[in-house]
Amino acid sequence: MKINQIIREKRKELSLTQEQIAEFLGVSTPAVNKWEKGITYPDITLLPALARLLKTDLNTLMSFNEDLSDIEIKNFVDELDKIIVEKNYEAAFQEGLNKIHEYPTCDMLMYTTIIYLEGALMLYSVSNHEKYQKVFETFYKRLAESDVQEIRDSAISMLISYARNNGDYLKAEELINTLPFSKINKEEQLAILFRCQGKYDDAEKIWEHRVLKGVTDIQTALINMIEKSLIENNNQDAEYFADLYENITHKFCFPEWIRYNAHLQIYLENKDRAKCMTILKKMLPAMKKEWHSQDYQLYRNLNNTSGSTSFSSKIVDSFCMDLSTNEKYSFIGDCAEFKELMAQIKT
Repeated sequence: MKINQIIREKRKELSLTQEQIAEFLGVSTPAVNKWEKGITYPDITLLPALARLLKTDLNTLMSFNEDLSDIEIKNFVDELDKIIVEKNYEAAFQEGLNKIHEYPTCDMLMYTTIIYLEGALMLYSVSNHEKYQKVFETFYKRLAESDVQEIRDSAISMLISYARNNGDYLKAEELINTLPFSKINKEEQLAILFRCQGKYDDAEKIWEHRVLKGVTDIQTALINMIEKSLIENNNQDAEYFADLYENITHKFCFPEWIRYNAHLQIYLENKDRAKCMTILKKMLPAMKKEWHSQDYQLYRNLNNTSGSTSFSSKIVDSFCMDLSTNEKYSFIGDCAEFKELMAQIKT
């Protein structure tokens, strides 16, 4: 990240105005404004004082510590996962913060680390979510001003989710209205361009991704329609939508265990122990099966989409823990048949 971006981010982190920076350094406010826009740069004699004022060092201020590469970030996140398994979540959380503080201007590191740690809260059944999510929200607010649009939009989406979950609907709507909207689809235009250039594999990869995303969008819509039907005690509609969910998931070659999600949601909500057990006996073993997108003709070019046994096992463990300990599911967690199934799965 360039020095102008570093000055702007560090200033905002400290809740300082451009006027305050100018006053402290004995320069004009327009001068500071030009620094942050990258039009001009601070005089070399001002750099030590500016670094002290922004509570950073000259190496960071001058971008001598370059951003990490994508592979370095991926390897770091893999290391965080090992730390959770070998030590605990808190140790991984602190290691993640230390790395972000070492590279405070690397938005991709910050984004990837926080997204991983957020997901790991559920994956590893970590208690006291609120403690960590308050920290995550702070980082999402910083990322919401990122120069990288994908990171910025994703961060805003997470902040929308936080506001919605906290019941702050006005804030959620305000954030939603900041998201960009365009009728021109970048992926679609690229796919058509690649086809014209004879880059058929590249074009097909985009269309495969569109299929994957499209099916996921349909699944999300159906799950929400099921929830509405259950609220209205309309089990007939809920079952209809769940059947569609299962058929679509099967037809479009998604991992087997996912197809059972919708029906399980209905039976858990209705506290139907017998039907829950019927689903779980098929769903839990299926969760331990590997799934690789390139094994299917529909997704043969998406070779970066896969599911490992290790990851699936973590999902199983987290899922079973929730069913066993959540008071809401005590009607099933306390029954002998369920405990027997848990023993079989662990074996």
